[in-house]
Amino acid sequence: MPFLLDVHPPHESMHGWRDFFLHLTTITIGLLIALSLEGMVEWQHRRHLVHDAEAGLHAEIKGNAQNMDATLADLHKRQDILKHDVYVLNYIATNGKYPEDKHMQVDFQIVGFESVGWKTAQSTGALSYMPYDLAQDYSSIYSQQDLLTGAEQQAARDSVLAIGPFLNQPNDSAPPSREQAQSIIEKIEVLQGQLILVNSFMEGLSSNYKQFLAAHPS
Repeated sequence: MPFLLDVHPPHESMHGWRDFFLHLTTITIGLLIALSLEGMVEWQHRRHLVHDAEAGLHAEIKGNAQNMDATLADLHKRQDILKHDVYVLNYIATNGKYPEDKHMQVDFQIVGFESVGWKTAQSTGALSYMPYDLAQDYSSIYSQQDLLTGAEQQAARDSVLAIGPFLNQPNDSAPPSREQAQSIIEKIEVLQGQLILVNSFMEGLSSNYKQFLAAHPS
């Protein structure tokens, strides 16, 4: 029985391996190029995301800071009005009648702060691509805004409790009794204490606004 041995010449085997490695190299380079392009696209996307987020946050903070001095002045005015209210009620509690200047006013206005840019930056993940220190600055400002809003909401509730006894009283009604006057004074004093907290938060936030905008003028 004849025995056949099929032997390829060495140069043909080497030529086959060269083609294989050339093909493999071509595929590898193609994959690297594709990955590089994908990385560049992702980098550009993140860059635009951060740029848009920073522009929105800066404009939002600048807008929120714009009227802070006037808001603080209005708060101080309301605190002075409450001092006069307490004077009137103390006069009533002592003398059983209204003083000559019996006008009283108890109210409080909550200052609104925009935070759409902050919520958007959180939801899109833009904060995670920002420098850590910058993200911390934004976080500090918006945390202070939340604290101030919470304190203002409590002050508004305290205002409602303080004016409650006057809601159903006609303008020409008799002055409250000594006991009623003292009870109202206590409610107004609670509101005064809360406004001290509001004032502290507001001054701190105003200072933070100014420092941030000075450090990031554009």
